[in-house]
Amino acid sequence: MPRILIIDDDADLRAGIAETITDLGHTPLEAEDGPTGLALLERTPIDAVLLDLRMPGLDGIEVLRRIRSRPAPPPVVILTAVPTAANTIEAMRLGAFDHVEKPIGRAALAALIARLLPPATPPRAPPSAPGNALVGNSPAMRSVQKSIGMLADSDTTVLITGETGSGKEVVARAIHQHGRRAARPFIAVNCAAIPADLLESQLFGHTRGAFTGAVADRIGSFREADGGTLFLDEIGDMDPALQAKLLRVIQDRVVNPVGGKPVPIDVRILAATHQDLDAMVRAGRFREDLYWRLGVVPLHLPPLRDRLSDIIPLAEHVLAGATPPRHLSAPAAARLLAHPWPGNVRELRNAMDRAAALARRTTIEAEDLAFLTATPTPPTTDWLEGDLPTALARLERAMIQRAMTEAAGNRAEAARRLGIHRQLLYEKLRRLEDASDIRTHPVPKPDT
Repeated sequence: MPRILIIDDDADLRAGIAETITDLGHTPLEAEDGPTGLALLERTPIDAVLLDLRMPGLDGIEVLRRIRSRPAPPPVVILTAVPTAANTIEAMRLGAFDHVEKPIGRAALAALIARLLPPATPPRAPPSAPGNALVGNSPAMRSVQKSIGMLADSDTTVLITGETGSGKEVVARAIHQHGRRAARPFIAVNCAAIPADLLESQLFGHTRGAFTGAVADRIGSFREADGGTLFLDEIGDMDPALQAKLLRVIQDRVVNPVGGKPVPIDVRILAATHQDLDAMVRAGRFREDLYWRLGVVPLHLPPLRDRLSDIIPLAEHVLAGATPPRHLSAPAAARLLAHPWPGNVRELRNAMDRAAALARRTTIEAEDLAFLTATPTPPTTDWLEGDLPTALARLERAMIQRAMTEAAGNRAEAARRLGIHRQLLYEKLRRLEDASDIRTHPVPKPDT
């Protein structure tokens, strides 16, 4: 039977997971810390590892690094009660099979183990320096963070899609910063902001005298990014004639400066657009061969309205960087959650910068956000009493109750509406049931 090693300092959690593994017909092995788990791996064949992130002494990331350095390492899933963009990206980049939030129910664990036991993904390269600018812990953003970790060390071309202001350049920079090219340049070019007759020179460079006004040599963005990453933003706005030249550079890895000789380049290309390139290809406005070259790996960044749980953390992140640092009141948080954010993360950042600049207090109140077009349903006085955590807990309770009502008690649909993991919704429902807070439908039990 397959052997699954559980490395976690929480004895109760280990016991619960081990029971489920046994019920599934597999053999569980338990280790209370990293060194014990690594010792077990030395003397016992292991088919998969469930590894806690935060443990005293040797933490999960270091244990993962040591496991992945072994010949033919087993697949490893990182378990954490406090997922962040940084630890998700680092775990996936080090070669973790997945990065899962605790607690995990029986059905979810069974599905995870079913994925774990087939042949694992190949080992990945060693880690780069930590750090990223991504904020958000919604399921959608966690998926993006995992993709960044898996793509970081590759030279594969990535096409990042998403609405204007959704953070496509932030994702591109995170891919670069977590990869093996992190010490080399990251050059960003907005293809929509430069006239077509100048973009060629901007990208490929030119020699002195190549055309009127060329008073000096210019190496161009491709050679500026040599050894690093070139990010082509708004690639859908590129002139068709220039698309053909870009395709040639991608295929041959040679750049032809205007008026000069071919120069070999070593550049990773990331591209982004808010447009539907597939539709543009069908309409004959974008080259199909370039589309497939750029979109070797497509990565979609969802709009802010589809990741509701990221709004307050993003807002607080911006306000924490203000001078002096600011924070949100409960009514202000409610106003942010009610706004549709057509401008996405960019609009939210601008709104927080504006509020921080004009507010006379360290706390941002609802009236400081009066410039936002949408207003929340007028809250009751009771709803607003207390501090921010208490008020947000009331808001969470109301939103869960509304989602369960609209979903007619379907947990998966309610979780989708709320933008959270289904297992997280189970835990919240259980807590609310204990407090007799959810009464619209009977509280469903976790799958068994």
